[in-house]
Amino acid sequence: EVKFVESGGGSVRTGESLRLSCVVSGFTSTYGYDCMGWFRGASVTEREGVAAIGSDGRLIYADSVKGRFTISRDNAKNTLYLEMSNLRPEDTNMYYCAADQSKSGACYIVSAPNGVIHRGQGTQVTVSS
Repeated sequence: EVKFVESGGGSVRTGESLRLSCVVSGFTSTYGYDCMGWFRGASVTEREGVAAIGSDGRLIYADSVKGRFTISRDNAKNTLYLEMSNLRPEDTNMYYCAADQSKSGACYIVSAPNGVIHRGQGTQVTVSS
């Protein structure tokens, strides 16, 4: 069973920063390649991919967060991080940690988050002006 323990959400003001963490357990890629990342939005219609990092170190960011968010992973600790700076009210949302795998080496957490099977329960981020 794949498990995610997310933490770090909270309420901040515009321009402030937050760091999300996610400890992942029980996930092993069948194909040798995996990616982990974050998406936001509780409902299928509003879901938006935020950032992902592949097991090969490749980084993927949504245009809306480029230059403000940084994703990283510590494989020794099975932990994924999302450093969020210069936060804006439009960043307010539920953030979900996710894990994905594919035979082709593609990662769909940012481009197609609704198709990602493995995800956590979410942590709320609220940014006020």
